[in-house]
Amino acid sequence: MTNLGNGFCPTHPGEVLKDEIEFRKISQRELARRMGLSYHILNDILNERRPLTTKTAMMFEAALDVPADSLMRMQLKYNMAIANEDKGLSKKLAEIRQLTASLL
Repeated sequence: MTNLGNGFCPTHPGEVLKDEIEFRKISQRELARRMGLSYHILNDILNERRPLTTKTAMMFEAALDVPADSLMRMQLKYNMAIANEDKGLSKKLAEIRQLTASLL
């Protein structure tokens, strides 16, 4: 993961949530059941294979009292870092900048 220029690498919110439920000694299966999520979806979020959505962030807030807006900001920063590493996207953005430079 690329740092943001200040030595900071964005963290997927699943990592924070996983630490939180481990600290509280809550099983993933029990938390998934209480939240009304499938175990597979919860596990994918906690293991950074699936992004957090607004809905799931709000569900985690209800279950764990972790602010949903903080989780969503983490997800946004993580998504931006992943996009910044995409060479194809970087090339496309450079083309767009070049094509639109005369419009500015």
